[in-house]
Amino acid sequence: MSHALGNHILVEFMGCDPHIMNDVANIERDMVGAAQKAGATVINSTFHHFSPYGVSGVVVIQESHLAIHTWPEYGYAAVDLFTCGEMDAWISFDFLKECFGAKNYSALEMKRGSVNLLTRNDFDITSMREKASERSNPEMYTRNVWFTDKDESQALSLRFTGEVFYDVQSPFQRVRIIESYKYGMMLALDDMVMTTIKDEFHYHEMISHPAMFTHGNAKNILVIGGGDGGTVREILRHEGVEKVTMVEIDGEVIKACKEFLPTIASAFDHPKLDLKVDDGIAFIKEAPENSYDLIIVDGSDPVGPAEGLFSVSFYTNCYNALKEGGILVAQGESPKFNEKSFSELNHTLQDIFGEKNAPVSLFYVPTYPTGMWSFQYGLKGAAHPKSVDKESEIENFVTTQGLRYYNSDIHTGSFATPNFVKSLLKK
Repeated sequence: MSHALGNHILVEFMGCDPHIMNDVANIERDMVGAAQKAGATVINSTFHHFSPYGVSGVVVIQESHLAIHTWPEYGYAAVDLFTCGEMDAWISFDFLKECFGAKNYSALEMKRGSVNLLTRNDFDITSMREKASERSNPEMYTRNVWFTDKDESQALSLRFTGEVFYDVQSPFQRVRIIESYKYGMMLALDDMVMTTIKDEFHYHEMISHPAMFTHGNAKNILVIGGGDGGTVREILRHEGVEKVTMVEIDGEVIKACKEFLPTIASAFDHPKLDLKVDDGIAFIKEAPENSYDLIIVDGSDPVGPAEGLFSVSFYTNCYNALKEGGILVAQGESPKFNEKSFSELNHTLQDIFGEKNAPVSLFYVPTYPTGMWSFQYGLKGAAHPKSVDKESEIENFVTTQGLRYYNSDIHTGSFATPNFVKSLLKK
C-alpha cells in the first residue's frame, strides 16, 4: 500500500438531533472538541448560522481541517475530516457521532497525495523555520463564530465570542444571550436579534419619548411585550407618570435580561411598575374601556408569540382601551425588510383610528436587518406628533436624562417619510 500525505474521511451523519444541528455555538464547540480529542492543534475556527436553518463551519488545525454543513430540518450533517501526520481522524468521527446524536451514518475514507505519484522539491527551509518559530500558535485559538438573522433574500451577520450565556427553550420561543464583538451582549429570540447593549437606546428612546411628548400628560400607561425592560425604563424617566402596567408573555425573557442585560432591565423593581407575566393579547381583550393614556406594543416580528399582535381584533381592543386623546405606539417592522407586514399593519391602524391618525416614525438600528425600522401610531384625539412645539422642553429633558438618540429635531424628522414609504402606506 502506497504512503500518502493525507487521510480524507467524508462523513454523512443522519438522524441527528435537529436542535443541535441548528446551534452554531454547540457545533463549533463540538467540532473543536473533535479535533482536540484526536490530538490536533487548533489554529482557528469559523462558523456561521443561517437563520432559520443550518450551520456551516470549519476548524483549521495544524494537521489540516474539519468542516461541516448541517440541514437541521432533515437531521443531517455533511462532515469533512482531512488530516495529515499521525492524527487519527476516526477518533473525531466517533466523538461527533456521539455529540450529534446520529442514528445512522455513512463514511468514505480516501488517501490523498500518493507519495509514489509526487516528486519532492528540494529548497532551503532554514529561514522559514526560524520565522515559523516566531509565530507559534497562541494558547487560545482564534474563534470566528457568526450569528445570522436572515430571510430568504437578505441577512445580517454578527461575529460573537462563541459563548452562550443563557439558552432556554421556553413554551413560546428560544431565548438566548450571547456576546457580539461589535455590539456587546445581545438578546436573541428564535434566532432573531432583539436588542444589544450598544444600540438598544435607538429603539427604546424612540418607542417612548415621541409619544410621551405628543400626549403631554400621560399618567397611566400599558406596555405589551418589552421583556428586555428598555421601554419601561424610558417611560419611567417621565416624572408625571403615575403607573406603568407591563404585560410580557415570556418570563424567561425577563429573567435572562435581568441577569445579563442589567442596564436595559434596570427598571423592573421601580415602584410605579406593575409587572405581569401574562398574555398581552388576552389582557387587552379584557381591559376596561377608556383605561390608558398610552399603549405601547413592544413585540417582536409577526411570528410565534407575537403573531397575534398584528391582528385587527387586537388593535381594535387597544383602541377601546385608550382614553380620548390617547396614543398607541406599535413596533411597526421595516419598510425595507418586512414590506408586507409594514403595510398591512398601517392599513389596519388607518381603518381603526382614521387615515390621518396613523402616522409612521422611521428610525435606525444597526443590528436590525436593513438598519431601517419603524414605529406605527394610532392617535385617538387631535394631538399629532408632527405638530408638537416643545423644543426647549424636549431639549431640557434630553440633557437632564442623558439621552443618546432622541431630541427635538429627531422628534419631527422621524415622521418625514421617503416617497417609497408613502407608496407602501397608500391603501
